[in-house]
Amino acid sequence: MHLDLVEVKVDPEKMDEETTVEVKVDDEASTDSKRHQVVSPPYKSCLQQFSTKLKETFFPDDPLRQFKGQPLNRRVILGAQYFFPVLQWAPNYSIKLFKSDLISGLTIASLAIPQGISYAKLANLPPILGLYSSFVPPLIYVILGSSMDLAVGPVSIASLVLGSMLAEEVSPTAQPDLFLQLALTSTFFAGLFQAALGVLRLGFIIDFLSKAILIGFMGGSAVIVALQQLKGLLGIVHFTKKMSVVPVLTSVFENKDEWSWQTVLMAVSFLALLLGARHISLKNPKLFWVSAGAPLVSVVISTIVSFAIKAPHHGISIIGKLPKGVNPPTAHKLLFHGSHLGVIIKTGLITGILSLTEGIAVGRTFAAIRNYKVDGNKEMMAMGIMNMVGSTTSCYVTTGSFSRSAINHNAGARTAMSNAVLSVTVLVTLLFLMPLFEYTPNVILGAIMVAAVIGLIDIPAAYLIWKLDKYDFVVMLTAFFGVIFISVQLGLALAVGVSVFRILLQITRPKTLMLGNIPGTNIYRNIHHYEEATRVPGFLILSIEAPINFANINYLNDRILRWVEDEEATFKDNLRLQYVVLEMSAVSAIDTSGVSLFKDLKSTLTVKSIELVLVDPIADVIEKLQKAKDAKEFIQSDYLFLTVEEAVTSLSSTMKSITSNMPKEEAQPVVTEYFVV
Repeated sequence: MHLDLVEVKVDPEKMDEETTVEVKVDDEASTDSKRHQVVSPPYKSCLQQFSTKLKETFFPDDPLRQFKGQPLNRRVILGAQYFFPVLQWAPNYSIKLFKSDLISGLTIASLAIPQGISYAKLANLPPILGLYSSFVPPLIYVILGSSMDLAVGPVSIASLVLGSMLAEEVSPTAQPDLFLQLALTSTFFAGLFQAALGVLRLGFIIDFLSKAILIGFMGGSAVIVALQQLKGLLGIVHFTKKMSVVPVLTSVFENKDEWSWQTVLMAVSFLALLLGARHISLKNPKLFWVSAGAPLVSVVISTIVSFAIKAPHHGISIIGKLPKGVNPPTAHKLLFHGSHLGVIIKTGLITGILSLTEGIAVGRTFAAIRNYKVDGNKEMMAMGIMNMVGSTTSCYVTTGSFSRSAINHNAGARTAMSNAVLSVTVLVTLLFLMPLFEYTPNVILGAIMVAAVIGLIDIPAAYLIWKLDKYDFVVMLTAFFGVIFISVQLGLALAVGVSVFRILLQITRPKTLMLGNIPGTNIYRNIHHYEEATRVPGFLILSIEAPINFANINYLNDRILRWVEDEEATFKDNLRLQYVVLEMSAVSAIDTSGVSLFKDLKSTLTVKSIELVLVDPIADVIEKLQKAKDAKEFIQSDYLFLTVEEAVTSLSSTMKSITSNMPKEEAQPVVTEYFVV
C-alpha cells in the first residue's frame, strides 16, 4: 500500500467553520503514485448496442436463461411450464395438498358468493353477473396464474370505476341492455390491454401508480363505495347517479322522507355483526374463518327473516329472482363500433390497469410471505386472458381480491387449486341454490360492501408516508380528495399527474452536490452532510447525480457557473480557483444536448483560466463525449480520472504558485500539520 505524505498549512487567523486547507502533495510521491487511465468501452456495433439496451429494458429477468444447456425434451417441458404454470405443481400434487386447498376454497366461496352479488350491484350490473364472474375466471387462473394464494373474482374498486364511468355515458336503468354490452366490451378491452402488457413486457407502465397513489385512491374509493351504500342501508328509492361525496350526501338528506326505519334497523344490526366478526379476526388471525363466514351467515339469517316477515310489505327491498344455470355466452354482445367505442376503450384501459395493479400487488405480498416468486408478466397474461374469455361468458372485470386472498392464505391454501374449488362451489350455487337468494334483502348487500371496504382505508400506511416523504403524502391526499370530491377516474388521473410532475422536477432539476475531503482519508463526501468534510483549495468538486439531457442542461450550466462565481469570491484574496471537477459516476446517460453542456462549460471556464475535469464517466457517457465533434478541444485525456482522489493528487502538483496580496509585515504565522493519505 502506497502512502503519500501531505503538508497542510492553515492560517490560524482565518480558521472558522468555512476554513479551507491548502494541500501540497510531494512531487516525488505524486510521481510514484499510479494513475489509472479512463479508457473507452469495447467497440460494439449499432445492432449490438440496440440489442443490449432492448434486453436490459424489456428482459431484465432473462426468461430464456433456464433453457440454456438443456436437451430438447427438457426445453419442451420447461416451455410448457413457462406458459402454463399449473404444470409446475400439478405433477407433484397430492391428497394432502388437496385437503388444504378444499378447506380454503370452501372458505373463500362463503365470502365470494355474497360479495360477488354485492360488487355486481356496485357496478350497476345484474347481481347474477357477480356469480358468473366468480365461476369462469378462477378456472382460467388455475391454469395460467403463478400465485399460490391469489383468490380471483370481482373487486370493489374495479366495479366502482366500471359502473361510474359507463353510467356517465349510458343509464343502467333506462338502457340496461346497452349498459351490459358496454360493460362486457370494456372487460374485453381491459383483458386485451392486460395481455398486451404481458406479451410486450411493458409492466413498468403500472409502476406509475405508486404506493402513495394507491393508498389515497383506495381510501377515497372506499369512502365513495360506503356512501353509495346509503341508498340500500336507508331504503332510499330515488338516489343520485353521481359518485362524488357532495351529490351523494345531498341526495341522502333531500330524500329523508324515503328513509325506512325497518331497513335502517336491519342495516345497523348486520353491520354490527360483520364489523364485530372483522374485529375478532384482526385481533386473532387464527379465527380468520369468523370474518370469512360472517357475510354468508348474514345473508342466510337476513333471507330467513325477510321471508318470515314478508319484507317487501314492510318497505325492505329484496334481490328478487335470479336465473339458474351456468354462464350464457355473450360474445355476440360485444360492441366494437358505434359512438360509445371511445368510452368503452377508456373504461377498459383504466379498469384494466387498476385491477392488474391490485392483483399483482396482492400476489407478490403473499408470495413474499411464503418465499416463492410471482412472475409479473405471467400474471398480466393470465388476467388478460381470463378477462377476455370472461367477457364472452357473461363476466365483467375480475382480478385478485385482497380480502379473499388474505382469507385464502390464512385458510391454508397450498396451490391455485383453491380457485378451482371456489369455481365448483359457485357452479353448484348457480345450478341448484339460486332460488334461495330471492328474498335476500338489498340492505344486507350494502352492509357487506361497507364492511369489506373499511379495510381499504389504511391510516397507519398514510401516517408512515407522512413521516417518510411529505411530497408523497401530498400525492396521496390528491388521490383521496380527488376521488371523493371530483370523480374516481379524474381523482386518479390528477394524482398520477402530480407524481409525474415530481418526476419531471427531478429530471429538470437534478441533484448536484459539492464534495469535500474527509481529513486523513481519500474519501470525498457532501460538505453539507459531513461536517468534517473540507474543501480542497483551488478545486471545486461537484457531483452530478442524474442523467444529463436536453431538459436539464440549462439548469446544470447555470448551477455550476454560480458555484464557480461563489468559489472565486471566496478565494480571491488568497487562492485562485483552478479546477472544476465533475464527479460523474451517477450520470447514467447523456444525450446530444448533454454533450453540448461540456462544450459550453469548457468555453466559459477557459475564459476564467479554469480547467474542466471529469471523474469516472460511465462507458456510454465517455463514448458519446469522445465521438462528439471537436471532442479533443473540450475532453482531454489529462483531465479524465477514475477517482476524485487521483484527480486531486495528480493536479495538485501542477497547480500554479500562489502569491499573497498581503504586505509582509501583516503576514500571520502559519501552522503546519502533517497527515498520511
